[in-house]
Amino acid sequence: MLLTIHESSSEPLHGQISRQIRARILAGRLTAGDALPSIRTLARSHRVSTITIRRAYEDLAREGLVHARQGKGFFVAELTGRKKMALARERLIEALEPVIREAQSQGLSQAQMRAVLDTLLEEKGDERE
Repeated sequence: MLLTIHESSSEPLHGQISRQIRARILAGRLTAGDALPSIRTLARSHRVSTITIRRAYEDLAREGLVHARQGKGFFVAELTGRKKMALARERLIEALEPVIREAQSQGLSQAQMRAVLDTLLEEKGDERE
């Protein structure tokens, strides 16, 4: 599994790893029952500590995205479409809250923020179509 890890990022390494795996699960690129690479294999291939990978996998397990099988490793959990959408929505809210607070502190109104968001969404288009 190829991940992009930036040592200089303010996001912790385990956060970068869990974020990228989470995105693959929510997008359907990793599906229920798929095995994640072993902790040692992923640590070796990305030159990070096994503790870092374990923390990332444990974060994903707490969210219900993966589960551990004793002696077998970590596997993608069975998720309904509704659960995937709820998790994706939750992550979006977490990402937008600080941005909205910052925009408010700079004097932008809700209408102005909506206009910016609408413009960005129009430019991006719906990739699912």
